[in-house]
Amino acid sequence: MTTSVSLRDPIHGFLRADPLERALINSRPLQRLRSIHQLGFSFLVFPGAEHTRFSHVLGAMDLAGRVYDALAAHGDGVLDPGENSRGRRAVRIAALVHDIGHAPFSHSAEELFEGGLDHEEMSRRLLGIPEMREIFERHGDGLGPDDVIRLLATPRDSEERLLSQIISGELDVDKMDYLLRDSLYCGVSYGNFDLARLLDTMLPLQDPESGDWGIGVAEGGVHTLEALVMARYYMFTQVYFNPTGKAFELHLNEWLQERGQRWPADPEAFLDHDDISTLSAMRASDSLHAHAVVHRRYFPLAFETHEHLSTEESERFESLLPELFERFGPHQILVSRSSKDPHRLGQARVLVRRFDGELVPMEEASHFIRHLARIDRYRIYASPPLLAEVTAVLKRLWS
Repeated sequence: MTTSVSLRDPIHGFLRADPLERALINSRPLQRLRSIHQLGFSFLVFPGAEHTRFSHVLGAMDLAGRVYDALAAHGDGVLDPGENSRGRRAVRIAALVHDIGHAPFSHSAEELFEGGLDHEEMSRRLLGIPEMREIFERHGDGLGPDDVIRLLATPRDSEERLLSQIISGELDVDKMDYLLRDSLYCGVSYGNFDLARLLDTMLPLQDPESGDWGIGVAEGGVHTLEALVMARYYMFTQVYFNPTGKAFELHLNEWLQERGQRWPADPEAFLDHDDISTLSAMRASDSLHAHAVVHRRYFPLAFETHEHLSTEESERFESLLPELFERFGPHQILVSRSSKDPHRLGQARVLVRRFDGELVPMEEASHFIRHLARIDRYRIYASPPLLAEVTAVLKRLWS
């Protein structure tokens, strides 16, 4: 008989997994995540960033239970507060499996799935394979893979929509875990925020405009929310959008496209692909782009714009690219665009409940968040023989 298990995590301490969670952790889709770096090629820039999607989903599972408990405690009956309630069990499982569909090196080649899939759809497909369905049949105690798939898709039920936001929403456990985890393993402090205070002030709020329930905060948690937004902003500027890490991602994509390779849409075939298999194939390749990754012979940075381009500036820079490709060739220069609204935490509004009970959007409650600018930056990389010429041409065209 399968029993519960305790796991030691450097971020959250001891994590408890019940029999269903333990069986899923031991499944092929979850164990594959041990061979998927959480931050793609960032380990080639930050030596400590060897952590994987596996540890991240364990942390997200633990956080999902804690967020559920906070919402149930502060929600006046919106959620069942029982530790073994169906909703709590489902949201923990959904957090555990939400990243099983990630391709090798995580987001580095996200666009190269067969049939235009993304990793979210692949996660849902993997939940449907016989191995996973058998685990739910044996240990689910009434909870099935379809219940979890609904939380990872677009549920219609009001309670399920609220639960799905714990996994992927404005204040989700994905963001909370990866900021703390990535900051620790990269050896930086940018991603830290007061998780305990955020959980203490988190509560379910019904948007008066849409009528939908979402995750918000009490007014006393506004500064903690600001700290999370600021952590996200700095992690993107200093870590996720690191210029060297972006260069490796570009070389991976070039190599895959040279080979005409796509990540399989079939879930069983997809399970054969991870960072190890991909790096092994790159080591056996004579491609310039494979060597760029394996031997760190990546194209140097030739030019970069400033960090906060306006829409007009972005359009003007895009208009320069055809001339560059025509002059230097499409495979001699590589283009990266790093863009993000770090203060836009999701598609819906994050509401703050003021002390008098009034509900206001996060941007209205926070002067800091209201004035935070969008990140939008282009970088151009060039093969070493062309570096000086590409830099000179871009300086002239852009100025």
